[in-house]
Amino acid sequence: MTARTQSRQIIVTVSDDNHLPVTGASIELKTSTAGVSDSTGRYIFRQVSPGPYEVKVSMQGYKTVVKTGVLKSTDISLIIRLHPESHTLQGVVIQNNTTAKRKKEAMLNMDIVKADFIQQHLGGSLMQSLQRLPGVKTIGIGSGQSKPLIRGLGFNRVVVLDRGIKHEGQQWGADHGLEIDQFAVQEVEILKGPASFAYGSDAIAGAVNIKRPPLPAPHTFGGDVNLIGKTNNNLLGTSINLYSRTEKWMTTARFTIQDYGDYKVPVNRLYIYDFAVDLHNHYLRNTAGRETGIHLNTGYTSDRLKSIFYLSNTYSKTGFFANAHGLEPRQVNTVMHDASSRDILNPYQRVNHFKALNHTSLTLNDHQLELETGFQNNLRQEYNHYVNHGYMPAIYPDSLNIPRNLERAFDKNVYSLNLRDHIKAGHHQLEAGINGEIQNNAIDGWSFLVPAFNQQNLGAYLYDKWKVSEKLLVHGAMRYDHVHLAMKKYTDWFPSTTTENGHTQQEYLVRADHVNRSFNSITGSLGVNYNTNHWELKGNVGKSFRVPIAKELGANGVNYHYFSYEKGNAQLKPEESYQLDLGATYDNSTVRVQLNPFFNYFPNYIYLNPTAGHDYFYGAGNQIFEYAQARVMRYGGEVQVKYQPWENLSAEALGEYIYAKQLSGDKKGYTLPFSPPASVLFNITYKPVHTGVFTHTYLSVDYRVTAAQNNIVPPEKKTDGYTLINLQAGTSFPLQGQQIDLNLQLQNALDTRYLSHTSFYRLIGLPEQGRNLVLSVRIPFSFKPAAQP
Repeated sequence: MTARTQSRQIIVTVSDDNHLPVTGASIELKTSTAGVSDSTGRYIFRQVSPGPYEVKVSMQGYKTVVKTGVLKSTDISLIIRLHPESHTLQGVVIQNNTTAKRKKEAMLNMDIVKADFIQQHLGGSLMQSLQRLPGVKTIGIGSGQSKPLIRGLGFNRVVVLDRGIKHEGQQWGADHGLEIDQFAVQEVEILKGPASFAYGSDAIAGAVNIKRPPLPAPHTFGGDVNLIGKTNNNLLGTSINLYSRTEKWMTTARFTIQDYGDYKVPVNRLYIYDFAVDLHNHYLRNTAGRETGIHLNTGYTSDRLKSIFYLSNTYSKTGFFANAHGLEPRQVNTVMHDASSRDILNPYQRVNHFKALNHTSLTLNDHQLELETGFQNNLRQEYNHYVNHGYMPAIYPDSLNIPRNLERAFDKNVYSLNLRDHIKAGHHQLEAGINGEIQNNAIDGWSFLVPAFNQQNLGAYLYDKWKVSEKLLVHGAMRYDHVHLAMKKYTDWFPSTTTENGHTQQEYLVRADHVNRSFNSITGSLGVNYNTNHWELKGNVGKSFRVPIAKELGANGVNYHYFSYEKGNAQLKPEESYQLDLGATYDNSTVRVQLNPFFNYFPNYIYLNPTAGHDYFYGAGNQIFEYAQARVMRYGGEVQVKYQPWENLSAEALGEYIYAKQLSGDKKGYTLPFSPPASVLFNITYKPVHTGVFTHTYLSVDYRVTAAQNNIVPPEKKTDGYTLINLQAGTSFPLQGQQIDLNLQLQNALDTRYLSHTSFYRLIGLPEQGRNLVLSVRIPFSFKPAAQP
């Protein structure tokens, strides 16, 4: 028998402490050639002669593992788990070769964070956990409802992608938080700068790309339990994860539940438009909530074909601050609200978001085809006591086919499809794709703000990354988009008294009329990257666009969370942006300096313009704001400096600055509303090397200095500057053969009273939450896989 017929295979699969594949690990077999693990963590040594063998696996940031044995008459499968080095840095950006290469070669400035960063800086929502990054902020109300703000732009100017599909909720409202379970997030890319060429309309400011979680390593079965507690709002929560994988089939499941009470602020009395509101023991009455998340992922994977289904349902019931909702001049039953800090009374909202997604990829020679399909349903309902305005009946009519306490409801169905082809052609990496989306949006309730509408989006793009040399990359992209929006007519359910030519009559007023608009746009981008051993340089110029949304075109009602009466403009044109983004990074073993300046010019920025009028029929005297367009110039940037004199000690400074100016319109010469003030965060982190059984131990202090925001748009008020101190500590220790992760935070350590300029509650002088101690514990578990032949 020849040596060829006697040869066997050694299949090596590399995973980390979380049983996730490690890509890029160096794998060496004594007396054989070396290899590198692929995206599944696997490498196969073929045609190996029987006899003794030695396999060595190494990876930057992990301890080297050596396995020895004897290869007999059958193939063998080795599952090798890598454990991080005790001095591995746990910074904002994960420092392995793959991540560093992605950042270096990306067209736009990008931050990449993983689950450990989220655990170390856990906030009330995913975006609040990420706003430690420079250039990233949140806009919203309270401790849980928040939207991403990238370089001062938010709402429908930032795209959120979840596992490749554009997340579609009610992006237009600050009180509508992202329906994302942050415990289910393994990795996030934050793209700073216009990304319309890849994602179409709404990516004019950037994108938050929640990546698909890596598949479990073959022949593994286990999971983890996350426990969390917070003192400010007495939050208790848990998230339980399970995973299982055979050779080619995998299944994962997660269940998350959080229950919290009213949150505290460092004051006992507020003055809301000169009306004194006393708080009971610092609690904001009726801001309690409950949240649940259910996730199921299952699918098939092989060397060429991978198809994974993602099912999820997130639900939340949260209260609105009773003394501020709509600023109604009515008596709030403080005794009833203050009886319990955990009850949820009127006004409150229920939000349910269901997703069914699929991602399928097929590798054919130099082509990698990807197909993403998805269905989403977002149902948001606001409940409140019936309060009549204008000519609304004083007593709610029993004949009205709307629940008595249903103030508003928004029901959105979304069907999505993305098709991409990644092509390798010599020194060119091409990507061609099409995106399609259909939205059906219905409304309900006895109050009106935004009309029902249907929308269809279709786009196609071509992107080329040309590797001119080992140091130089050139990027080019072109995209075409077509969007059709059809808004539905809305007529009041009650008659109003009108007078025309001296004649008084009763009529049902039309609040929004039929509107059919189609938008077409061609956008493009050109960029260059130049990388050396210590320097990373990049530049990008291009054009992006955003179509006006239904609220901007057809709003006609009270926005209770902006404390205004809003009127849309059906003649608005698509928003365009011409941008220049630059980046320069110097990195050696001790110092890393990164500077990312940008410049934007909008010839027709869509702007909510305050007027001198007030609405007393529907808006209870609220000031009228009308959507308009103006030329706008914006510039600014982020800077990051990290100094690490020793492997266990580092100091870092993260700064950001934004300047905006309107060049035309009623507010010419002023900035834009909710423009973030300049700020800088100073950090010192100590990671002791010798801690016995404890590993990955860290002690960290954040000191944030935020400048006053005096550059405002009337009737905005100026916001004072402030300083905050946050403390973080954590460690890992073994228990029953598993590594337990423990993280502790003390947020707003000095219980500082301050106003965030990007918070809607800032409009009524309501400060941010006070001191908050956050404890999170992660307990992994695993079971030994069945023996492999």
